[in-house]
Amino acid sequence: MEAKRVYFVGIGGIGMAALARYYMSQGLSVAGYDRTPSPLTADLEREGAVISYEDSLEAVPEEYRNQDTTLVVYTPAVPSTNIPLSYFRNGNFEIHKRAYVLGQVTRNTLGLCFAGTHGKTTTSSMAAHILSSSKVGCTAFLGGILKGYNSNLMLSATSPYSVIEADEYDRSFHQLTPYIAVVTSTDPDHLDIYGTEEAYLESFAHFTELIRPNGALVMHTGLKLRPRVAEGVRIYTFSRNEGDFHADNIRVGNGTIIFDFVHPEGVIADIELGVPVDVNIDNALASLAAVWLTGTLSPEQARTAMKSYPGVERRFEFHLKEEGPQGRVVIDDYAHHPDELTRSISSVRALYPDRKLTVAFQPHLYSRTRDFAPQFASALSQADEVVLIDIYPAREEPIAGVTSKIIFDEVKVEDKIMICKEDFVDTMKNRNFEILLTAGAGDLNRYVAVLVENLRN
Repeated sequence: MEAKRVYFVGIGGIGMAALARYYMSQGLSVAGYDRTPSPLTADLEREGAVISYEDSLEAVPEEYRNQDTTLVVYTPAVPSTNIPLSYFRNGNFEIHKRAYVLGQVTRNTLGLCFAGTHGKTTTSSMAAHILSSSKVGCTAFLGGILKGYNSNLMLSATSPYSVIEADEYDRSFHQLTPYIAVVTSTDPDHLDIYGTEEAYLESFAHFTELIRPNGALVMHTGLKLRPRVAEGVRIYTFSRNEGDFHADNIRVGNGTIIFDFVHPEGVIADIELGVPVDVNIDNALASLAAVWLTGTLSPEQARTAMKSYPGVERRFEFHLKEEGPQGRVVIDDYAHHPDELTRSISSVRALYPDRKLTVAFQPHLYSRTRDFAPQFASALSQADEVVLIDIYPAREEPIAGVTSKIIFDEVKVEDKIMICKEDFVDTMKNRNFEILLTAGAGDLNRYVAVLVENLRN
């Protein structure tokens, strides 16, 4: 079918939005449905997409009801009872999951695919920035809005390279054909889909089977993953202290982090991080390794790109940074897995070792809260103060007995409170916090912006 229009069911998801932007850039008309408006859907509407927030057939524009000219893309996060989705399925439209379409779009490029429980958004966006800030360029589909670019999509008409955030949810990354695959971590997640850690690891092992025979796998040291690569695929390791790619001569101070990038053929000295937080040393190593393996990375390009890397929205994003030793700081991070939360808190501790740290956490998904409540409590217990928010349900219905309280009760911090998100701004305005870290993959970031505006006024 030669599609003239594309309808997205769940267009407000970050991955869906990148595909919507891609098709609009190719001259196709785009429309879609999402449950609620968001800043991202507002941006898409300004860029030309027609979006409805009503789960009804009437909300689907008439011109998108022609099965001969309309391609339908959906995300598994949308329930099967969705009325537009049911209409398209019953009407024999060409309909595909987002992952399949992304795989088709990127199949004719040399794909740098970044997978992992955590770190994939930052590492993929770093690699995209390295390539895009050089003459090489790339087409990139990212899982976050890259600041400075104000988009999660980059386009190049000439570059042979694409950069893709390889999402393990619903086994989406099995649709990709990587040239270079990076695996940052394999801590169990999405157990509502996989059931067991063994099934989760098996999914990553299958992902490594999809790497092209002339390609490469770059994986963090110490993972439980047992790769099953094809003959001819090279395997490399990375981490801060060891591996084929690692850091040396790390210097931290005066708000900067600088290190030497050690690769199999030598060293690139003095890599300065544009977003100087501890966890980004590993992230930078992964992205530099992937680009180095393309043969296009020069020392000057590595230094310039990493220093100018602007960061991704909601990935260790500073919203307030008052001057002086007693100035208040507000940082928002997407950390929604216990290991992510632990690393995020540790990174803040390293930046502000002598300051009081308040962590406001909004759990994401009932199933993830149920599966990892003790681990979340352990991570939060590293803070001085804890503010726990109600669970953000996303795609899920409530699970009996699962609330934020099952985390709250296990937190080993005396100064802890539990509130609903609507009370967040007033609560924090009246607390004498010094360093505030807000964390989670829900919608707490919207309230953070309001809080900061209130504090500044």
